[in-house]
Amino acid sequence: MVQKKGLGRGLGSLFSDFDENDNFSIISNIDKDEVKKETQEISLAKIDRNINQPRKKFDEKSLNELAESIKTHGVVQPIILTERNGRYLIVAGERRFRAAKIAGLTTIPALVRNYTDKDIAEISIIENLQREDLNPIESAKAIQELIDKFNLTQEEVADKIGKSRPAVANTLRLLNLAPEVIKLVEDGKLSAGHARTLLPVDDKYIQLELAKLACDNKITVRELEKYIKDYQNPKTKKQKEVSQSLEIKEFTKKLQNIFSTKVSIQGNDKKGKICINYYNKDDLDRIYSLINKI
Repeated sequence: MVQKKGLGRGLGSLFSDFDENDNFSIISNIDKDEVKKETQEISLAKIDRNINQPRKKFDEKSLNELAESIKTHGVVQPIILTERNGRYLIVAGERRFRAAKIAGLTTIPALVRNYTDKDIAEISIIENLQREDLNPIESAKAIQELIDKFNLTQEEVADKIGKSRPAVANTLRLLNLAPEVIKLVEDGKLSAGHARTLLPVDDKYIQLELAKLACDNKITVRELEKYIKDYQNPKTKKQKEVSQSLEIKEFTKKLQNIFSTKVSIQGNDKKGKICINYYNKDDLDRIYSLINKI
C-alpha cells in the first residue's frame, strides 16, 4: 500500500489506501457512527457529474460488474457531494453514481460536504491519481493541472499523491510525445512503457511510426528499445564509411527514416548492397507494405 501524504485535514480525512480489487473508494479517519449519521439518500436526478474531473473514460464492463454488485449488496460506501444551487455536484464517487444508474436505483447514499471550487478540483484530481484510475496520459494531464492551477512544484505534487518526484517527472514527460502518439496511449492501444521508450526519439514522424509498430504489444518494450538504438546509432565499419560518398550516407539516413529501422548500405557509388533490418514477422510485413506503396 502507498501511504497518502500531505492532503491536509480537508482532503486527507476522506481517503485512505485503495485496494485495486475493491469496487469502491474508501472513506477513512471518519468515525463510523458519524458517517452513518451524516449519510443521506440523494435522488440521482438531483446529482450532476463534475465535468472537470480528470477521469474521462469509464470501462463499460467494469461498470456493469459494479452495477450487478450494487443490485445484490447495495452501494456500500457513500459518494461525496457538495451542494450547488439546489442541486448536488459529485466530488468523489462518479463510478458508483454511474453504476447505480445502470442498476436502476433512483437514490444513492451520500455524504454532503461544503467545498470550494478549489477544494473540489484538488480532491477530484488527487483521488483519481492515488487510486490509479487514470490512464497514463490522463495522469500526466491531471498532474500538470495540479501544478498549473495550484502553483505546486513537482515535489509538492509527489507528496500529495504519494509518489516519488522522479515518477511524477517521468509521467509528465509523456506530454512531450507527438499528439498522435498521445492519442494511441489515451485509447489504450499503446502502453505507458512503450510510450516512455519513445521519448528519446525527436523526429515525431519516426516516433509515430515506431508507436504504430508497438501498438497492442506487437513488439515488446525491449524490442522497441533495440529499434530506437539501431535507428539512433547505426553501426557501420570505419573503412567503408571512408570510401562512401556524402550522397550514399544521406541516402542511408533517408532509408532509415522511411523504414523506421536500421538500414545500412555496403559498398560505394558503383556497386554494393542495401540491408534493411527487421525483427519479427509483423515488422517484415510492415516493411513489405511500405515497399509495395513505393
